[in-house]
Amino acid sequence: MFIPLLIISEHLFLEPYIIFSIYPESIVNFLLILILSIFAGIVISMNIFRIRQIKKTNKIGVSLFGTIIGASAGACSCGPVGFSIITTFGTAGGIATAFLDMYEIPLRIISIGILIVVFFTSLKSLKNECKIKS
Repeated sequence: MFIPLLIISEHLFLEPYIIFSIYPESIVNFLLILILSIFAGIVISMNIFRIRQIKKTNKIGVSLFGTIIGASAGACSCGPVGFSIITTFGTAGGIATAFLDMYEIPLRIISIGILIVVFFTSLKSLKNECKIKS
């Protein structure tokens, strides 16, 4: 998730050479991408472990749903790809583009918060469901 978000946010360029750049005004954005990627990786790994251990998908739905929401909310970046895709939807796309552009950092902070909540609920669930019987 880290590499695609860096490419979309224009921190990593692949053509004509591989170039990685962070400007002083985009340090906060880069740090939020880094934190989001770390939490998404941890939470997705925990949920995959839960699925393999429990083998019951009806108990897992809430935390898996939170993981998907948190990761996708943080991925809403407005690089040139996002602009071209969203603006094909006309006026609604223009409004969505303006919204995502103005509130990119708060949306990433909210998605990190969602992933933290999902992390602790998954951790609590793993403690309860994976107890060693003595």
